[in-house]
Amino acid sequence: MISFLLLLTALIVVLFGVTSVRRQVISRPAFAFFKRVLPPLSDTERQAMEAGDIWWEGELFGGKPDWDRLHGFGKSELTPQEQEFIKVQVSHALSLIDDYDIVHNRRDLPPELWEYFRKEGFFSLIIPKQYGGHEFSAYANSTIVSMLASRSISAAVTVMVPNSLGPGELLSHYGTREQKEQWLPALAKGDEIPCFALTGPEAGSDAGAIPDTGVVCLGEFAGEEVTGIRLNWDKRYITLAPVATVLGLAFKLKDPDGLLGDKQDIGITCALIPVSHPGVETGIRHDPLGLAFMNGTTRGKDVFIPLDWIIGGAQYAGHGWRMLVECLSAGRGISLPALATASGHMATKTTTAYSAVRQQFGMPIGAFEGVQEALARIIGNTYQLEAARRLTTTGLDLKVKPSVVTAIAKYHMTEMGRSVMNDAMDIQAGKGIQLGPKNYLGHHYMANPLSITVEGANILTRSLMIFGQGATRCHPFVLKEMAAASMDDEEEGLDQFDELLISHIIYAYKNGFRAFGHALTGSRLATTPVSGETRTYYQHMERISSGLAIATDFAMLVMGGELKRREMMSARLGDVLSQLYLASATLKLFEDNGRQYEDLPVVHYVMQTRLQQAAAALKDVVRNFPNPVLKFKLGLILFPLGNHFNGPSDETVRLAVEGMLKPGPGRSRLTFLCPDLEGDTSGIAEVETAFMAMHCTQSLRARVDKAIRKGKVQLKSGDNRFDAAYEAGIITAEESDKLKQADEARKAAIAVDEFDKL
Repeated sequence: MISFLLLLTALIVVLFGVTSVRRQVISRPAFAFFKRVLPPLSDTERQAMEAGDIWWEGELFGGKPDWDRLHGFGKSELTPQEQEFIKVQVSHALSLIDDYDIVHNRRDLPPELWEYFRKEGFFSLIIPKQYGGHEFSAYANSTIVSMLASRSISAAVTVMVPNSLGPGELLSHYGTREQKEQWLPALAKGDEIPCFALTGPEAGSDAGAIPDTGVVCLGEFAGEEVTGIRLNWDKRYITLAPVATVLGLAFKLKDPDGLLGDKQDIGITCALIPVSHPGVETGIRHDPLGLAFMNGTTRGKDVFIPLDWIIGGAQYAGHGWRMLVECLSAGRGISLPALATASGHMATKTTTAYSAVRQQFGMPIGAFEGVQEALARIIGNTYQLEAARRLTTTGLDLKVKPSVVTAIAKYHMTEMGRSVMNDAMDIQAGKGIQLGPKNYLGHHYMANPLSITVEGANILTRSLMIFGQGATRCHPFVLKEMAAASMDDEEEGLDQFDELLISHIIYAYKNGFRAFGHALTGSRLATTPVSGETRTYYQHMERISSGLAIATDFAMLVMGGELKRREMMSARLGDVLSQLYLASATLKLFEDNGRQYEDLPVVHYVMQTRLQQAAAALKDVVRNFPNPVLKFKLGLILFPLGNHFNGPSDETVRLAVEGMLKPGPGRSRLTFLCPDLEGDTSGIAEVETAFMAMHCTQSLRARVDKAIRKGKVQLKSGDNRFDAAYEAGIITAEESDKLKQADEARKAAIAVDEFDKL
């Protein structure tokens, strides 16, 4: 036996330690296999793969996250200028919003709100100060959009689009000096209203397939013959297009006559075109589920523009796809998550209040466990939304362009927003379905599919983007191995591949042993940066991170390029990465908030949910693995003792809800994006006023109820119980009035709008 072990050890040393032997016996066959299974990449896929940066998701993908790095990113905070803008300008803008009037009567924002947005620079939150913009942080941008969205999705979308994917951002990053000086000051002052036309009838989530064309040719412009582009386009779903004065346009550029060089198929290009330019068609509106923000079409036939209208100038011809991918990722990380987070804050504020004041069977509905189960989901999802909003904007404010992270944020946060609104509608029931000035849920409920759909439909974001980009970009070796395999000089490629392969094998073995060891020990030996009740969550996340890493290597080994088409499998692997990212955000928010004790029940609820879902996704990867031998081995590595990650217990649900059914700092931290407004007629003020009044009179009502039960207060049909309690000497006249006022506030809060006719 000893001789056999020595012989085996010597064989391994020779195979891996002697370069010439390793190259012939291991690396060359592996190189040939890798080239054979390598997924083919189109030019647009390659550009998308190379666009953006790898950030925290790279740590999560690597098997052993550096938690100190996570907590070293800093805390999201507003500058004094940003705080002042929110205190003054945003508060005043909120006072101008009557969302029922906007949606059902005007079908547009009121003129005074449009003018205020222009005058105060709401359309230039991201434009540099040197051009008259505010140059606010991503966190401030997100906060402003969220606060507007808490009262009106239509108003928030109107503001978010110029500050997301659009001419302002593209010009700031890629524009020529002349373009910036011409357009950015006018955009900052609101003299120009921008839109960006990307989506068309045949190109939605597959934006790289846009059929709109531009042909380089000679034409007349400003009375002279110049080299330019003849454009033809047909776009739809373009927000602000009906009112825009300047149009950003994405199209495929061709140069059949070689006027720009040898390349005929130049690729996706972006140009900036005044809407007043001959041949540009705008003004037609869509009806996005009845909401009132401007959304419509733009078309153009044989429209000639000069070359210098290309964003960035002629030198950026063909670079549009990379520009779009990088700018789209910012929009995915700020705008749509901001809408979802606003829904969470508003739903948490109103639904906890409603659950405390709405009574059935003689008790608040918040006391029913069925309601508590849905309330816990609302509260937990809102904490998660706020956590993910902050971590994602932190990355963007660090000048990182994390395309994978923003895809995670867009998909999961908009889905959580949908879940929040579904649960809020279930709890508030009739209050939620009767539209009117006092209905604060209806328009948010209707708006959910908009966020789910825009900037890439969620189904494709989950099944193609998150893991499709994440596995290749985040993996420490695969992208480099792909580059080696695609080299023209095969021997040089083999040299590079040989060096990478050994490191890759060591990486895989480490993750495999780490995942197996943590599974056997319940993650007790994993690293953790903190003590206390959250320490085990870091340890379990290290276990799942190493499990994701080894599962990814197994999947790539077996399926290779086929993995791109095995969307259900890649989506599950993406789900694991996403759950780890969301869990990281949750733990960071808890630390950034000062480890508030009253937040712990909600943190436990969220973290147990995240870990359960991550483990379930990994288990499904194993269950559906196509190779039976490796399926058995992968299952043995990841779950040798079974899957013991359970969701929140009933007690955790009760504790998470209990602290939110009364006023307190914890509730304020989850509702601050839906602020109290003086003169608010949206219905939010009514339910919050009733909530506070009922809380303040809780002990008085308990005294009255106890007296009635003991027979100290005799009630006759039609008697007001508070008057009767006063007459019986149980409460004072002042206390009776206070109780009656609270009861009137309660009735007003649960009332719905009535109309003579519709």
